[in-house]
Amino acid sequence: MDSRDWKKFLIPYEQAVEELKVKFKTLRTEMKAREEYSQIEFVTGRVKRISSIMEKAKRLQVPMDRLEQGIEDIAGIRIMCQFIQDIQSLSELIRQRKDMSVVYEKDYITNYKESGYRSYHIIIEYPIQTSLGQKTVLAEIQMRTLAMNFWATIEHSLSYKHRERLPEDVKHRLQKAAEAAYALDQEMSHIRDEIMDAQRLFEDNSNLVSKLLNQIQDLYYYHRVREAAGFQLKFNELWETEDIMGMRALAVQVEEAALRAKKSDTI
Repeated sequence: MDSRDWKKFLIPYEQAVEELKVKFKTLRTEMKAREEYSQIEFVTGRVKRISSIMEKAKRLQVPMDRLEQGIEDIAGIRIMCQFIQDIQSLSELIRQRKDMSVVYEKDYITNYKESGYRSYHIIIEYPIQTSLGQKTVLAEIQMRTLAMNFWATIEHSLSYKHRERLPEDVKHRLQKAAEAAYALDQEMSHIRDEIMDAQRLFEDNSNLVSKLLNQIQDLYYYHRVREAAGFQLKFNELWETEDIMGMRALAVQVEEAALRAKKSDTI
């Protein structure tokens, strides 16, 4: 058993995972704030368990004094996307970033594994600041569709149970399931524009409602109680009848009233 201080060894990787999660979540938030489409559905991250590091080092014949160079996924980020096209465009965004360097890429979508596993992996070098100065660590970014991730999660659980020696019938069923998941991704890609239009419409309507209610609240803040109450009643009627066009017209009126109230308050 290696005698290193594993807690200290893993600290830079823990820091890298936390920073990378924040950066990709911020990227998603920024795209949403600009009312752009975000390729990122959600982000997770983890530091590999000590037992998993040891097992992988043994399997790949990586000497214990070469773990930092030989095990590339001690720090792991997983990004879920809706469509295969999202993975392609997100990969390009990662290549263009200045705060991390791409070492190499592994395309398991085009060149899927025999088991049926599909995913896109990017190995990066990521610099972090420690109490001892800057340190660069390797990290793996995995990008998958939701269907790919569902399959991979199930396959991982089964492989752990059977210690990677899956019964032949289970292997065959998993391969069939992987093909079905990929067929689903392909079908979703074909109607991607329609799906995105529907999601944009939902997002626009949600933003409209939020904006309206916030501006009505502003009128209460400026003591325009009667005016705010009138707008609130009108909004309730439009909400009950799902009259989006009516709410858009109301939003213009409320915005003008809120601007007048703000201007009056500053005089």
